Amino acid sequence: MEVAVDSQDSDFPWHEAEKDLMAGIDSSVPHSARIWNYWLGGKDNYAIDRSTGDRYCEIFPGIVGIARAARIFHTRAVRYLAGERSIHQFLDIGTGLPTANNTHEVAQQTTPHSRVVYVDNDPLVLAHANALLTSTPPGVTDYIEADIREPDAILRAAADTLDFTRPIALMLMGIMGHITDDAHAYSIVGHLLAGLPPGSFLVLRDATNTDTTFGGAQELYNQSGAAPYKLRSPQQIARFFDTLQLIEPGLVTPLEWKPDPGEEPVRVEMACGVGQKK
Repeated sequence: MEVAVDSQDSDFPWHEAEKDLMAGIDSSVPHSARIWNYWLGGKDNYAIDRSTGDRYCEIFPGIVGIARAARIFHTRAVRYLAGERSIHQFLDIGTGLPTANNTHEVAQQTTPHSRVVYVDNDPLVLAHANALLTSTPPGVTDYIEADIREPDAILRAAADTLDFTRPIALMLMGIMGHITDDAHAYSIVGHLLAGLPPGSFLVLRDATNTDTTFGGAQELYNQSGAAPYKLRSPQQIARFFDTLQLIEPGLVTPLEWKPDPGEEPVRVEMACGVGQKK
Protein backbone atom coordinates (compact mmCIF):
# COMPACT_ATOMS: atom_id res chain seq x y z
CA MET A 1 0.00 0.00 0.00
CA GLU A 2 1.42 3.35 -1.01
CA VAL A 3 1.28 6.48 1.11
CA ALA A 4 0.27 9.73 -0.57
CA VAL A 5 3.22 12.08 -0.25
CA ASP A 6 3.11 15.67 -1.40
CA SER A 7 5.62 16.57 -4.11
CA GLN A 8 7.21 18.98 -1.66
CA ASP A 9 7.90 16.06 0.65
CA SER A 10 10.23 13.98 -1.49
CA ASP A 11 12.70 13.84 1.42
CA PHE A 12 10.16 12.25 3.77
CA PRO A 13 12.21 9.25 4.98
CA TRP A 14 9.79 6.31 4.91
CA HIS A 15 11.12 2.86 4.10
CA GLU A 16 8.89 0.61 2.01
CA ALA A 17 8.23 -1.73 4.94
CA GLU A 18 6.93 1.16 7.03
CA LYS A 19 4.40 2.51 4.56
CA ASP A 20 1.61 0.09 5.48
CA LEU A 21 1.69 1.54 8.98
CA MET A 22 0.87 4.93 7.48
CA ALA A 23 -2.51 3.86 6.11
CA GLY A 24 -5.13 6.35 7.23
CA ILE A 25 -2.70 9.19 7.90
CA ASP A 26 -3.96 12.36 6.24
CA SER A 27 -0.96 14.35 5.05
CA SER A 28 -3.23 17.33 4.36
CA VAL A 29 -3.94 17.83 8.09
CA PRO A 30 -1.24 19.20 10.42
CA HIS A 31 0.05 16.80 13.03
CA SER A 32 1.51 17.88 16.38
CA ALA A 33 4.36 15.34 16.45
CA ARG A 34 5.43 16.25 12.93
CA ILE A 35 5.26 19.99 13.66
CA TRP A 36 7.35 19.50 16.79
CA ASN A 37 9.81 17.52 14.69
CA TYR A 38 9.97 20.41 12.21
CA TRP A 39 10.67 22.93 14.98
CA LEU A 40 13.50 20.72 16.18
CA GLY A 41 15.05 20.71 12.71
CA GLY A 42 13.93 17.22 11.70
CA LYS A 43 12.72 16.01 8.31
CA ASP A 44 9.86 13.74 9.43
CA ASN A 45 7.13 16.19 8.43
CA TYR A 46 4.89 17.18 5.54
CA ALA A 47 4.33 20.51 3.81
CA ILE A 48 1.18 21.15 5.87
CA ASP A 49 3.18 20.69 9.08
CA ARG A 50 5.85 23.12 7.95
CA SER A 51 3.34 25.75 6.88
CA THR A 52 1.40 25.41 10.14
CA GLY A 53 4.62 25.57 12.11
CA ASP A 54 5.74 28.65 10.21
CA ARG A 55 2.42 30.43 10.83
CA TYR A 56 2.78 29.64 14.53
CA CYS A 57 6.29 31.09 14.52
CA GLU A 58 5.10 34.26 12.81
CA ILE A 59 2.82 34.92 15.79
CA PHE A 60 5.06 33.51 18.50
CA PRO A 61 8.70 33.03 17.41
CA GLY A 62 9.59 31.72 20.87
CA ILE A 63 8.03 28.33 20.13
CA VAL A 64 11.24 27.05 18.53
CA GLY A 65 13.18 27.94 21.68
CA ILE A 66 10.53 26.15 23.75
CA ALA A 67 10.87 23.00 21.66
CA ARG A 68 14.64 22.97 22.00
CA ALA A 69 14.61 23.81 25.71
CA ALA A 70 12.12 20.99 26.30
CA ARG A 71 14.51 18.53 24.67
CA ILE A 72 17.40 19.73 26.83
CA PHE A 73 15.31 19.21 29.98
CA HIS A 74 14.37 15.73 28.79
CA THR A 75 18.03 14.78 28.40
CA ARG A 76 19.08 16.27 31.73
CA ALA A 77 16.24 14.64 33.66
CA VAL A 78 16.91 11.17 32.27
CA ARG A 79 20.65 11.51 32.81
CA TYR A 80 20.07 12.69 36.39
CA LEU A 81 17.71 9.83 37.22
CA ALA A 82 19.86 7.15 35.60
CA GLY A 83 23.14 8.47 36.98
CA GLU A 84 22.44 10.10 40.34
CA ARG A 85 19.28 8.28 41.43
CA SER A 86 20.05 4.82 39.98
CA ILE A 87 16.75 4.61 38.10
CA HIS A 88 17.08 2.00 35.39
CA GLN A 89 13.44 1.72 34.28
CA PHE A 90 11.51 4.33 32.30
CA LEU A 91 7.89 4.47 31.15
CA ASP A 92 7.75 7.18 28.47
CA ILE A 93 4.12 7.97 27.53
CA GLY A 94 3.45 10.22 24.57
CA THR A 95 6.74 9.32 22.96
CA GLY A 96 6.43 11.48 19.87
CA LEU A 97 8.71 11.08 16.89
CA PRO A 98 12.17 9.79 17.75
CA THR A 99 14.92 12.37 17.61
CA ALA A 100 18.39 12.84 19.11
CA ASN A 101 18.83 11.78 22.74
CA ASN A 102 15.75 9.60 23.09
CA THR A 103 15.05 8.29 26.58
CA HIS A 104 16.69 4.89 26.06
CA GLU A 105 19.77 6.43 24.43
CA VAL A 106 20.42 8.79 27.34
CA ALA A 107 19.64 6.20 30.03
CA GLN A 108 21.71 3.45 28.42
CA GLN A 109 24.70 5.74 27.98
CA THR A 110 24.82 5.83 31.79
CA THR A 111 23.47 2.36 32.53
CA PRO A 112 23.51 0.00 29.54
CA HIS A 113 21.02 -2.42 31.15
CA SER A 114 18.30 0.23 31.47
CA ARG A 115 14.83 -0.85 30.41
CA VAL A 116 12.59 1.62 28.57
CA VAL A 117 8.96 1.29 27.47
CA TYR A 118 7.61 3.84 25.03
CA VAL A 119 3.86 4.43 24.71
CA ASP A 120 1.95 6.23 21.96
CA ASN A 121 -1.24 5.70 19.98
CA ASP A 122 -0.11 7.29 16.74
CA PRO A 123 0.70 5.10 13.70
CA LEU A 124 3.21 7.71 12.57
CA VAL A 125 5.14 7.29 15.83
CA LEU A 126 4.66 3.52 15.70
CA ALA A 127 6.37 3.31 12.33
CA HIS A 128 9.39 5.24 13.54
CA ALA A 129 9.49 3.42 16.86
CA ASN A 130 9.75 0.06 15.13
CA ALA A 131 12.47 1.37 12.83
CA LEU A 132 14.58 3.50 15.12
CA LEU A 133 14.18 2.70 18.82
CA THR A 134 16.80 0.01 19.31
CA SER A 135 18.33 -0.99 22.62
CA THR A 136 21.86 -1.77 23.73
CA PRO A 137 22.32 -5.56 24.15
CA PRO A 138 22.19 -5.54 27.99
CA GLY A 139 19.08 -3.33 28.07
CA VAL A 140 15.55 -3.58 26.73
CA THR A 141 13.45 -1.17 24.70
CA ASP A 142 9.80 -1.84 24.00
CA TYR A 143 6.91 0.04 22.40
CA ILE A 144 3.24 -0.13 23.41
CA GLU A 145 0.49 1.17 21.18
CA ALA A 146 -1.97 2.62 23.71
CA ASP A 147 -3.83 5.79 24.68
CA ILE A 148 -2.91 7.67 27.85
CA ARG A 149 -6.66 7.82 28.60
CA GLU A 150 -6.39 4.09 29.38
CA PRO A 151 -3.82 4.03 32.20
CA ASP A 152 -4.71 0.53 33.41
CA ALA A 153 -4.02 -0.93 29.98
CA ILE A 154 -0.68 0.88 29.84
CA LEU A 155 0.40 -0.36 33.25
CA ARG A 156 -0.58 -3.95 32.45
CA ALA A 157 1.30 -3.94 29.15
CA ALA A 158 4.37 -2.22 30.64
CA ALA A 159 4.61 -4.97 33.28
CA ASP A 160 5.74 -7.35 30.52
CA THR A 161 9.00 -5.38 30.30
CA LEU A 162 9.36 -3.40 33.54
CA ASP A 163 9.72 -4.78 37.06
CA PHE A 164 6.98 -3.09 39.10
CA THR A 165 8.64 -4.10 42.37
CA ARG A 166 11.44 -1.62 41.61
CA PRO A 167 11.28 2.16 41.02
CA ILE A 168 10.21 3.42 37.60
CA ALA A 169 10.47 6.90 36.07
CA LEU A 170 7.19 7.98 34.47
CA MET A 171 7.90 10.40 31.61
CA LEU A 172 5.03 12.72 30.58
CA MET A 173 6.71 15.17 28.26
CA GLY A 174 4.30 17.65 26.75
CA ILE A 175 1.40 15.22 26.60
CA MET A 176 -0.94 16.37 29.37
CA GLY A 177 -1.87 19.53 27.46
CA HIS A 178 -3.69 17.21 25.04
CA ILE A 179 -6.01 16.21 27.90
CA THR A 180 -7.91 19.48 27.96
CA ASP A 181 -10.23 18.65 30.87
CA ASP A 182 -8.29 19.45 34.07
CA ALA A 183 -10.01 16.90 36.32
CA HIS A 184 -9.44 14.15 33.76
CA ALA A 185 -5.78 15.10 33.34
CA TYR A 186 -5.11 15.01 37.10
CA SER A 187 -7.00 11.73 37.40
CA ILE A 188 -4.92 10.07 34.69
CA VAL A 189 -1.61 11.07 36.27
CA GLY A 190 -2.82 10.06 39.71
CA HIS A 191 -3.90 6.67 38.37
CA LEU A 192 -0.54 6.06 36.71
CA LEU A 193 1.39 7.07 39.82
CA ALA A 194 -0.76 4.85 42.01
CA GLY A 195 0.36 1.87 39.91
CA LEU A 196 4.07 2.58 40.41
CA PRO A 197 6.11 1.37 43.38
CA PRO A 198 7.49 3.70 46.08
CA GLY A 199 10.70 5.43 45.04
CA SER A 200 9.40 5.99 41.51
CA PHE A 201 9.59 9.38 39.82
CA LEU A 202 7.37 11.59 37.68
CA VAL A 203 9.10 13.70 35.02
CA LEU A 204 6.63 16.16 33.51
CA ARG A 205 6.74 19.28 31.40
CA ASP A 206 4.03 21.28 29.67
CA ALA A 207 3.61 24.69 28.12
CA THR A 208 2.28 27.57 30.22
CA ASN A 209 -0.38 30.22 29.59
CA THR A 210 1.38 33.27 31.03
CA ASP A 211 2.16 34.90 27.65
CA THR A 212 -0.86 36.25 25.76
CA THR A 213 0.96 36.09 22.40
CA PHE A 214 1.72 32.43 22.98
CA GLY A 215 -1.93 31.91 23.87
CA GLY A 216 -3.02 33.53 20.63
CA ALA A 217 -0.72 31.33 18.58
CA GLN A 218 -1.98 28.25 20.38
CA GLU A 219 -5.60 29.20 19.75
CA LEU A 220 -4.88 29.50 16.04
CA TYR A 221 -3.10 26.14 16.12
CA ASN A 222 -6.07 24.51 17.88
CA GLN A 223 -8.28 25.70 15.03
CA SER A 224 -6.01 24.21 12.35
CA GLY A 225 -7.39 20.69 12.54
CA ALA A 226 -4.51 19.36 14.63
CA ALA A 227 -5.19 17.77 18.01
CA PRO A 228 -5.90 20.64 20.45
CA TYR A 229 -3.46 21.47 23.23
CA LYS A 230 -4.35 23.34 26.42
CA LEU A 231 -1.92 25.78 27.97
CA ARG A 232 -2.05 25.71 31.78
CA SER A 233 -0.77 28.04 34.48
CA PRO A 234 2.37 27.04 36.43
CA GLN A 235 0.10 26.51 39.45
CA GLN A 236 -2.09 24.11 37.49
CA ILE A 237 0.97 22.19 36.28
CA ALA A 238 2.32 22.06 39.83
CA ARG A 239 -0.81 20.15 40.88
CA PHE A 240 0.45 17.10 39.01
CA PHE A 241 3.15 16.86 41.69
CA ASP A 242 0.84 17.35 44.70
CA THR A 243 1.46 13.87 46.15
CA LEU A 244 5.18 13.82 45.36
CA GLN A 245 8.39 15.23 46.76
CA LEU A 246 9.68 17.71 44.20
CA ILE A 247 13.38 17.43 43.44
CA GLU A 248 15.37 20.67 43.57
CA PRO A 249 15.07 23.19 41.99
CA GLY A 250 11.33 22.41 41.98
CA LEU A 251 8.91 23.48 39.27
CA VAL A 252 10.84 25.75 36.91
CA THR A 253 11.27 26.44 33.22
CA PRO A 254 13.29 23.78 31.31
CA LEU A 255 16.67 25.53 31.16
CA GLU A 256 16.41 26.42 34.86
CA TRP A 257 16.29 22.74 35.84
CA LYS A 258 19.81 21.83 37.00
CA PRO A 259 21.65 24.10 34.52
CA ASP A 260 25.27 23.44 33.68
CA PRO A 261 27.86 25.37 35.73
CA GLY A 262 28.16 28.97 34.51
CA GLU A 263 25.10 28.67 32.29
CA GLU A 264 22.65 31.57 32.27
CA PRO A 265 19.26 29.90 31.78
CA VAL A 266 16.80 31.57 29.42
CA ARG A 267 13.20 31.44 30.59
CA VAL A 268 10.66 30.01 28.17
CA GLU A 269 6.91 29.52 28.40
CA MET A 270 7.02 26.05 29.87
CA ALA A 271 7.03 24.52 33.35
CA CYS A 272 8.77 21.29 34.25
CA GLY A 273 9.73 19.27 37.26
CA VAL A 274 10.78 15.92 38.67
CA GLY A 275 9.01 14.49 41.70
CA GLN A 276 9.49 11.30 43.71
CA LYS A 277 6.82 9.00 45.09
CA LYS A 278 7.47 8.11 48.71
